[in-house]
Amino acid sequence: MFCLDDGVYMGKVINHEAIKNYNRNKILRLLAVKRQMTKQEIAAQTNISIPTVANNIESLISEGIIDEAGMANSTGGRRAMMVRFLPDSYYSFGVDISPVRVRMVMANLDGEFKYDDSFPYRQGEDMSLIIEEIVRRARAIQKKMSISDARIIGTGFSLPGTVNRKDQILEMAPNLGMKNIPFKPFKKMLRFPFFLENEANAGALTEIARGNSDSDIVYISVTSGVGCGIIMNGKLYRGKNLRAGEFGHMSVNTGGTKCGCGRLGCWELYVSEPKLIESIKNAAGKKNAKSFGIDNVLALIQEKDVKALRIFNEYIDYLAMGIENIILGLDPGMVVIGGEIAAFGDSLVIPLKEKIFVSNNFESVDEIKIATSKNGKDASITGAAMLPVWSYLYDE
Repeated sequence: MFCLDDGVYMGKVINHEAIKNYNRNKILRLLAVKRQMTKQEIAAQTNISIPTVANNIESLISEGIIDEAGMANSTGGRRAMMVRFLPDSYYSFGVDISPVRVRMVMANLDGEFKYDDSFPYRQGEDMSLIIEEIVRRARAIQKKMSISDARIIGTGFSLPGTVNRKDQILEMAPNLGMKNIPFKPFKKMLRFPFFLENEANAGALTEIARGNSDSDIVYISVTSGVGCGIIMNGKLYRGKNLRAGEFGHMSVNTGGTKCGCGRLGCWELYVSEPKLIESIKNAAGKKNAKSFGIDNVLALIQEKDVKALRIFNEYIDYLAMGIENIILGLDPGMVVIGGEIAAFGDSLVIPLKEKIFVSNNFESVDEIKIATSKNGKDASITGAAMLPVWSYLYDE
C-alpha cells in the first residue's frame, strides 16, 4: 500500500495520537493485503508489541473493519484466534465527470464496484446542478443497497483538468468549459467528506495501488482529452504549482487547430478517443451512426480494413510523437495507456513500439515498457472511489 502524499509524518508533530494512528494504519495495511492473520503474526510482521496489536485489534473490531475469523491451525501450543479484514464494512462513492457523461460508482474498501450509474453531462451546466443530481442518485443507491450514512466514508471526484486539492477548486477544465469552480460550497450538500483529483492522476494512483511493479510510471489517460499522471519513486508527482502532467496540451502542430485551452495544435486534439472514433467512423461511411464507438473501431482494425488502418496509422504517429517527448523528458520505467482504448492491447502497443523505438536513439525497447492499463476505462473512477478509502484507512 502507499501514502497519498509525501510519506509518514513528514512535517508533522510526533505525539501519542500520531503514533496510535500509525500503529492502527500499519496493522490495517497488512490485513488489507493478507486478509486474515493471528495477532502474533501481525506483531511479528509489523514489529509492534502484542499488547499494542491486541488493543488496536479490539478497536478495529469495534469499528467493524475487521472481525474474528475462528481459530488458526495448531502448531503444537494453544491455538490462536484469527482476525480478518472486511472489505464490505464501509463504502465510498467515486464520480468521474467528462464532457459526455457523469459516471458514479459505489465501491467497497477493495475498490470493487457494488453499483455503477451515469447520467448525461450538459456542456455549460452549472456545477451545483450536477452535484444535486449526484447527491440524489447517491441517496437512491444507498436506499437500494440498504447502506446507511454511517457506512459511507466519502466521495472522490475525478476531474479532467487542473485541480487545487488544498483549496478544493477545479481551476481549469477546457473540455468541460469550466474554470475556477470551488467545491467548498457543496460541502453541506455532499454530506460526506469529499476529495478532488485530476482524472489522469486518479488513474495513475490506481495503477500503483493495484500492484504495478514499476515505481516510475507515466499513466496516459486517453478519453475525451489526454492527461498524464506521473509516478516517481512510487509517489505521485504533482509539480511546484500542482499542475504536472498536462502533456495533452503540448503542441505537436504549431499551425494546427485551436484547442479549448487557447493553444494551437495540442496533442489531445490528435489522439483523443473522440478524434479516433470520428475519423474512422467517417472513413467507414458511418457518419450518421449514433452507436459507433471504440469497439467498432477495434473491430475494423482487427479486420484489417484498409481505410481504418490508414487512419489508425496516422493516429499512432501522433500518439508516438507525444510519448517520445514524454520519455525524453521524464525517462520513466513504464508508460501505461488507459481509457477505453486500452482494450486495443497489442493492436495498439505493437505498432506504437515500432514507431517510438525505431526513431528514438536515446532509449531501446528493452529499457522502457509500453503497456495498456489492465484497469482500462475504470482506472480513473476507481482512483476517485479509493481517495476516501486511502485517506480513511492508510493516510497517516
